[in-house]
Amino acid sequence: MKSRLLFLGPPGAGKGTQANLICKDNCLLHLSTGELLREEVAAGTELGKEAESIMNKGELVGDLLVLSIVEKRLSNSQEGWLLDGFPRNLSQAKLLKELLEKISQPIEAVLLLKIDDQILINRMLSRGREDDNESVICKRLKVYREKTSPLINYYQTLGILKSVDGCGSVEDVNSRIKKVLD
Repeated sequence: MKSRLLFLGPPGAGKGTQANLICKDNCLLHLSTGELLREEVAAGTELGKEAESIMNKGELVGDLLVLSIVEKRLSNSQEGWLLDGFPRNLSQAKLLKELLEKISQPIEAVLLLKIDDQILINRMLSRGREDDNESVICKRLKVYREKTSPLINYYQTLGILKSVDGCGSVEDVNSRIKKVLD
């Protein structure tokens, strides 16, 4: 199985759940930028306070801040890894590509989880997170469509994009992912 992975998909598509399973089964370092940012928020750091304010508005945290967190984690890793939640736009993708070339760890595959918006909204409302209410969720989906969707074409052009239907049981989706990553 490929060992330097990137997961793409809208908020609530199951990227985190599937990333956890793939990482556990293949001894990969899981880098979830959402989790890293939530850890900062929970710790009450200045960065966390800034991130919380941005996330509660349904907006995205700045490129350089997220990239520096990712670089720190990847530079200390000698094993494979899976990025979940970053990059979110073309600018970040290009910065990430430069970083990964610099540390000789290029992405081997990009997995896109595809799922219907109404299913996403229902899933996210059921998670019970403080930053998940319907208006914030709808704004996050709009931001995703505008900013993140162009990444699909970018990674498709690079020849490393794989698409998987994100609907169904966790096990079914995981099985589909494993098939495309082998």
